[in-house]
Amino acid sequence: MTATRRDHVRWPVRALAVLAGLALALPVVALVVRAVLDGSLFAVAGLPVVLDALALSLVTTAVSLVFTVVIGLPLAFALARRSFRGSALLETFVDLPIVLPPSVAGLALLLLLGRRGLIGEPLSVLGVELPFTIAAVVIAQTFVSAPFFIRSARTGFASVPADLEDAARADGASERAVFGRITVPLASAALAAGLVMSWARALGEFGATIMFAGNVAGRTQTLPLVVYGEFQGGNLDASVAAASILVLAAFGVLVAVRILHWGRVLDVRGGMG
Repeated sequence: MTATRRDHVRWPVRALAVLAGLALALPVVALVVRAVLDGSLFAVAGLPVVLDALALSLVTTAVSLVFTVVIGLPLAFALARRSFRGSALLETFVDLPIVLPPSVAGLALLLLLGRRGLIGEPLSVLGVELPFTIAAVVIAQTFVSAPFFIRSARTGFASVPADLEDAARADGASERAVFGRITVPLASAALAAGLVMSWARALGEFGATIMFAGNVAGRTQTLPLVVYGEFQGGNLDASVAAASILVLAAFGVLVAVRILHWGRVLDVRGGMG
């Protein structure tokens, strides 16, 4: 194929890519622009209900991310490196929260951990109440977001060349050293991507949270619940402003991750030079 023909092929592809990008970006841009132009973003941003919800969202998503790593890292490694009976079924259960409607996930958590749930009832006897608490917010966020990290981490671990790990073992490295110095660094891009996706999913979690943790202002009301509550109450400006804050917070984290990634790329290129 000549250069001229390649150019004729590339331009339609580029045009379609630009149109697809605009289709995805325009609704979000319209939301933020509306909040900025009408002044609601700055007026609502300082309200106690919004600040409390934003703080709660950031704290609970950070805690859920810790639980996700603690639970998901060994699970992802086992699924990537070990073939055992029932592994396919286990992978199906891991992926299931991704395709479940959030309200179904919340109902499932309520039936399991609620006051009359399978595990919740014995916990209630011991004086432990999980529903409609901050702990319930963290559990709901972890349940719906952990699969994104596990899937990405599993792919990252599976892509690490076994020859490099075997060479490290032949040099006398322990399994812990191989994992920490060879496996994790080589899979770091996939791990970072999984963390970002998991955090973003937890930040935007709504259905499971409202079903299992409720929508109690100052206690379990995260920022997505403020968006819903203000919209249901007829305060469209406050709902748009809260949604814009949510968008900007997520956008800021994604940009920061990409900057860190570019920094690592430049460091690697500098080292090669």
